[in-house]
This record gives sequence, structure tokens and C-alpha cells, in this order.
Amino acid sequence: MFQVVRFGKPYYNLKQNLIIETDETVAEAVVEGKLSTLAMPFPEIELCLTLLIYPNGNKNDGGTGYVSLYAKIDNSSLVSDPKDVYAEIKFFVYNRVQDKYYTYQETEAKRFHLFKPEWGVPLFRPASLFKTPAAGYIFDGEQCVFGIDVFVAQTFKEWEVFSFEENIKDPIFTWKLAKFSTLFSDSYTSDSFSSGGSNWALKVYPNGDGYGKGNSLSLYLLSESNENAYVRAKLRVLDQIQSNHVEKLVEGWPNVTADNNGWGFEKFVPFADLKNASRGLVVDDALKVEVEIIAFSKTDSTLSD
Repeated sequence: MFQVVRFGKPYYNLKQNLIIETDETVAEAVVEGKLSTLAMPFPEIELCLTLLIYPNGNKNDGGTGYVSLYAKIDNSSLVSDPKDVYAEIKFFVYNRVQDKYYTYQETEAKRFHLFKPEWGVPLFRPASLFKTPAAGYIFDGEQCVFGIDVFVAQTFKEWEVFSFEENIKDPIFTWKLAKFSTLFSDSYTSDSFSSGGSNWALKVYPNGDGYGKGNSLSLYLLSESNENAYVRAKLRVLDQIQSNHVEKLVEGWPNVTADNNGWGFEKFVPFADLKNASRGLVVDDALKVEVEIIAFSKTDSTLSD
């Protein structure tokens, strides 16, 4: 499903136009500083989803000073099967100056259910960027355009059986990036390696990706076997002096829509830590990254009822 919502300012007295296949319009809706579009149905699985926008930030989720965006599935849609829904979410806002959309892509499919019908990003964009047309986000009489792209995973037809750590052969792969200070391309991908009977690769953005661009190194695990599996793994940037590695756990479905970045983090390690010689992350102008595959799902032929 794809929605684009156009808002005028002031935020609290406006009409909202929803651009979708049927060109429907939605009514004004403002509740406690929150804007919401009309819930739109997913006909195939009878779900209704609403895009929620907090112009001044969702204070209850640490979003003060930012525009916060959320996707919410109506609870009535989660009473009958499937009671759990997995969906990949992408939020975006149009920038007139750059003539392109700024996007935020969740790194894994999110699970919606009765007790957690809402997922989103509290720190989408600083609210200050929407105060002046020079930033590009407000234009044509102080309007702005937000959107959401949602991919809902199909209901499981088969049981998923996980391979756990003791069943995975060659779970650890280490990759050394020499002459790290001279790496100026946006991203670098390692050679393919085999683990647990599948082929994988690591992908590094030396200058950052997404929210990490310009401030952090980004690190991802990719599937070279086109696995659309649920993965649990540990990503590391190695401390080459004291073994005080930077380690983060990834767990979930792959991020298949945003640059095919699989599983990982936009902000894996800040530049300040990389430049700090005492941290031992870059030694002799070399960076070492590592992944440990702990578990990933495989599907057998047993059909569910």
C-alpha cells in the first residue's frame, strides 16, 4: 500500500488530501497534536491502517523537537486470523528544494498485534526544518507532503523451523578493510561466505547510510542466497587492541526494500569512536568487521491449519 498525504499550515486547521489509487480525500483529524489520515483497507487480508503524524513530536516516545510518524493498524482488524501481522514500513517526506523524498526505512518487518498495533519513528525529522521554506519541506502556501509505503508479508502457509547455533557450520566471518581512510565510495561489500548452508556477505558504508550518513559507520549482513528468512546474528566492529568489540544483535526479517541492505544498522559506530586511537577500531589504517550467524529460519513442507 502506498499513501501520500498533503498538509497545509497551520497544522491544526487544515484539510487533508490522500493520493492513492482511488484519489480519495480524508477529513480533518487532530487529536492532542496528532494528525491521522483516514484508515485505508488492505482488501486481501482485511486490514485497515492509519498514518499518524505528530508535527511537534510524540513526547511519550522521546520525540520532542522532531516530527514523529507512525503506522497504526486498527484493532478490529486484529481480532480474527491473522492476529499477528508482519509489515515492512517506509516513511517519507517530500523536499521541494532537492526535488526528492527523504525516506526512513525500518530495518526489519514489524509485528503488529492487539497489544502493539502501532509502530513508528519518533525522531523522523527535526521540527525546525518545517519552520522555513528554505529547508525545502514546506512550499506552495506552507504545505508539506508526507507518505508511507507498507508491505504486508503474506500469511504463513508453512511452519518455520529455526536452525540454532549448534547446528550452524562456520558461524563466524571476519572481513578486513585495508587502507580504510582512502575508502571514498558510498558502500563496500565483502566476498561471499558460506555459513549454515547459505551464502552471505557483509556491507559497510564508511561514510554512513540513512540516519548514519555523515556521523556513523553503517554495517549490514546480506543474504547472497536470496534468503527471505528470519535471522538472528551478531554484527561487530573489532577492537584490535583490547578486544572490547562494538557488538550489536540483529534479529528479524530482512530489509528488502531499502537498497537491499538485509539486516543491520545505519548508526553502527560513530565516527568519533573510529577516530579515537585508544578504542583500537582502526589500527594501521585497517578496520575489521565480523558477523556471527546464530540462527536463521528454514521452511519445511508442513502446512499449517
